[in-house]
Amino acid sequence: MSEVVFTIGGEAGQGVESSGAGFARALSREYHIFGVADYESRIRGGHNSYHIRASDQVVRTQAHQTHILIGLDKPSYRHHKLELAAGAAFVYDANRTDVDENEVIANGHLPLAAPLEKLAMDVGGNKIMANTAALGVAAGLSGMDFTPMAEIMRRNFGKKSGDLAEKNIEVGHAGLDWAVSAAPAFPYKLPAPLELPPRMLVHGNQAFALGALAAGCKFISGYPMTPWSSAFEYLIHASKQGLGIVAHQVEDEIAAISAALGASWSGLRAMTGSSGGGFDLMVEHLSLAGINEVPIVVLVVQRGGPGTGMPTRDEQSDLTTMIGAGHGEFPRIILAVKDLEDCFYTAARAFNLAEKYQTPVIVLSSLHLSHQIYDVEPDAFDLERVQQEIDRAKTLDYAALDKLPDDSYGRYQLTEDGISPRAIVGHPKAFVHGMSDEHTEHGGITEDPENRNRMMNKRMKKLESARLEMNAPELYGSSEAEVTLVGWGSTYQTLREAVDRLGGRVNLLQFGDLQPFPKSAQMMLEKCKKLVSVEQNYTSQLALLIRMETGIAMHQHINKYDGRPFTPQWIVDQVLDQVFGETKAKQAQLEGVHS
Repeated sequence: MSEVVFTIGGEAGQGVESSGAGFARALSREYHIFGVADYESRIRGGHNSYHIRASDQVVRTQAHQTHILIGLDKPSYRHHKLELAAGAAFVYDANRTDVDENEVIANGHLPLAAPLEKLAMDVGGNKIMANTAALGVAAGLSGMDFTPMAEIMRRNFGKKSGDLAEKNIEVGHAGLDWAVSAAPAFPYKLPAPLELPPRMLVHGNQAFALGALAAGCKFISGYPMTPWSSAFEYLIHASKQGLGIVAHQVEDEIAAISAALGASWSGLRAMTGSSGGGFDLMVEHLSLAGINEVPIVVLVVQRGGPGTGMPTRDEQSDLTTMIGAGHGEFPRIILAVKDLEDCFYTAARAFNLAEKYQTPVIVLSSLHLSHQIYDVEPDAFDLERVQQEIDRAKTLDYAALDKLPDDSYGRYQLTEDGISPRAIVGHPKAFVHGMSDEHTEHGGITEDPENRNRMMNKRMKKLESARLEMNAPELYGSSEAEVTLVGWGSTYQTLREAVDRLGGRVNLLQFGDLQPFPKSAQMMLEKCKKLVSVEQNYTSQLALLIRMETGIAMHQHINKYDGRPFTPQWIVDQVLDQVFGETKAKQAQLEGVHS
């Protein structure tokens, strides 16, 4: 694999994300890319960055080291110096006096004081184009063909911008020429351009929203909360484009789940979503969905907690909350998405499961997955397949209701599998009382103990049927490996790359379906020689669930909860140190030599 990794650092408001996203799109014309934004919870100020990995091989996670750092603000070098590879370039504006070049050199990095603002003024006539000059410098250092950048600029600025696009292109070219002249021997160069077919760049929230649309979602309600909001925004845009979905922004998350339950009750495929703190407000109505057997999909994009915690940081700390959310006992299905393609197909599957088992389906994502982009083939999201697989299960349309005898329909009818026929409301033969109390088959309130037992058994019986439909965890790597890393959800691609780097000594067992716990999982876990959970939380929540469901305990745990995502190399280092003890052994050997 040959690759170059770029990081753009700056304050909120300096155009870090827009510059990074545009540069990533240009690189994707000729390379495989992975991109992700990292930002603080503030409107202006602070330190934001955009990380781009460009490679001649498919890449699905961020890299451990950066080769070219563009610093648009003072803290950029301080924030990223430990990530820089030996000989990496630190690019900054020549006007800045806050850079200690001796420190940069002492750390083994190349300080490049580029005339960014001067190029922007001299060539473009506006110093706001300094970001464009910086991207040109990055292109020149890495040996990138500037043509794709020019195409992206023309597309982004559009025809109405007059000569603005062309001025930016000239500034970018000037930055490229300066870099080629200033650092002709820079060691980190992009591989030869690939001949790639047209591909899409989407992030996780967009992929999930697209899957929901394909699956026939007709209603979404929500309240903005980082990092779930972009999924909501995508579907709001879809509603304005006439794609057959109603998007309703409400005053809080209680109203959001209430509106979605009402839409589902009326027969629409409906969803809502939030992040951890917003989901907390939905919990009472999740229980309402449980007793009324209302299908609903809830997307929860995890972030750092508790409380407000770290709103723009990554974590996997909400699994135990989802398992126990809501008072009383009722069935729910919990799925965790692992990558962009899985976001699309799991969204569609969630609606089928919700309607089949008439129960809430919670889909867990994370901030890192929700924001990351990488290139995918246009056919990676098979809309036709999803639409063909739509399954509304025991849903009675008006034609079926017409054939029923009067007063015969019971919304909560006792059945062998616990799933009652569900009528589309509005038909005179399908009047149903909706309530939060325990009820009879026809919806009448009762506290009769025998009826209570029947209804509880009926509802909970659905879990056993659903358990048979849960996917087994995915085993990746050699079946003979001496160590099995056990993960879940959005860490999948990072763990895969770590396993590849560690060779046949280590494999991966990654969970996606979490509740009901997959029936096949216990046998797969029992075959593993040594189990090591790898999670982005403090308490090893998947390991707790596995032990609760199977009695199987992990041999070791690797945890990260600082709000920053895993990188493959970080996992490799932890496994070699904590599991194999190789780092400690080498250190002891070195100490013996020195003594």
